Amino acid sequence: MAKNKNMFVCSNCDYQSHNWLGRCTKCHEWNTLEEHVPQTAQHKRASTRAPTTIKLSDVDLSSKGVVRLSSGCQELDNVLGGGIVTGSVVLLGGDPGVGKSTLTLNALADYANSGSVTLYASGEETSRQIALRAKRMGLSDRDIHLLCTNDMDEIESAALQLKPTIMVIDSVQTISVSDITSTAGSATQVRAVAQRAVALAKGHNIATFIVGHVTKSGDLAGPKTLEHFVDTVLHFEGDGRSQLRVLRAIKNRFGRAGEIGLFEMCDIGLKEVPDASARLLSERAVGAAGTAVTASLEGTRPILTEIQALVGVPGPQFPARNCVGIDRNRVTMLAAVLEKSGVKLSDRDLYVNAAGGVRLHEPAVDLAIIAAMVSSLIESPIIENTLVIGEVGLVGEVRNVSHPKLRLREAIRHGFTRIVAPPGWQDDTLEGVTVHTVSTVQEALKVLF
Repeated sequence: MAKNKNMFVCSNCDYQSHNWLGRCTKCHEWNTLEEHVPQTAQHKRASTRAPTTIKLSDVDLSSKGVVRLSSGCQELDNVLGGGIVTGSVVLLGGDPGVGKSTLTLNALADYANSGSVTLYASGEETSRQIALRAKRMGLSDRDIHLLCTNDMDEIESAALQLKPTIMVIDSVQTISVSDITSTAGSATQVRAVAQRAVALAKGHNIATFIVGHVTKSGDLAGPKTLEHFVDTVLHFEGDGRSQLRVLRAIKNRFGRAGEIGLFEMCDIGLKEVPDASARLLSERAVGAAGTAVTASLEGTRPILTEIQALVGVPGPQFPARNCVGIDRNRVTMLAAVLEKSGVKLSDRDLYVNAAGGVRLHEPAVDLAIIAAMVSSLIESPIIENTLVIGEVGLVGEVRNVSHPKLRLREAIRHGFTRIVAPPGWQDDTLEGVTVHTVSTVQEALKVLF
């Protein structure tokens, strides 16, 4: 019988080598290869039973079994597509201290309150620490089962004995599988723990949240294949300066990716923010130069957001381009479009911010960014109660964006009576609203100021 040979796996990029290397040949990081002992033949059990197949037409989709479980937290349920699917696995990632453990503990309390059996398996905190946090959040009386361990075997045994409906594993980087010699948090251990968790969830119909940390670049720590194992990937985001937290669906097999939920961190934990637009505009300085309001679509949810810009004075030094919540390359491109349109910005510092700590990804906010920068440059505010929407192309044309009616209705709900938008946005059914359609950046600037 051939002898099993150990492999060396990079903890950073999951590269595998038969020999130890001081530097990974794929990601070029030093001292990241760890020895991985393969399972022996005794551990590999070949199935002697013939597999049983089932026809697609015979799958029972009746209402006998609960397909989705609602937590009672509307923001979380919306991001999950209406609630967590039984037997599914959700990977929740986020920066340290952003509130991942608080969110999952709060979700378990809501599920327990509705009669579900819940299990909280923590490899980071003791039961006393979890109980203190639950007391601060007012959840001490909830029927949540706790297990504080770093061993995946113990988690499996507890789950098989308790048979929970919902389970949380916090976090995947602190749990290890005893058969693998590498330390907890390595790429090999993270992959093995995730595989065991997925098999446990699918085999016993346990809806599972797996909490994971992120790297400095914002990616989930561990091998990239971790995101392919699970059904849903959620990112919990916060900028460190604001109490607002954004829960964003990056991947969702049972719902729409891109959906967001908004929370606010307070003394007693996380509080839902059902009206995101009102919260983001609550601290807006009305009538100030350098600001513009736009409607961004996050999944199926329109959100009104304030774009702030500060244009510095000309100087001999290389101009700065600093952005928060908005892609820096996008802002640089829009500044170049303004240069071609006759607005000189090449020798000025540019600071652009999406107020409230949100991150805007879609190009529908382009025209609002341009409006805010020009407003700051000429030190003149945009006409009051004006909403600015539109994608801007490289030749200065204003391009259309999706779902105009959703954005318009959200704007009207918050008192905006003047809309600057791409062609084709006229809607005669909307009363009390003036829609100015513009085809180019030059036309937009004439209407805005």
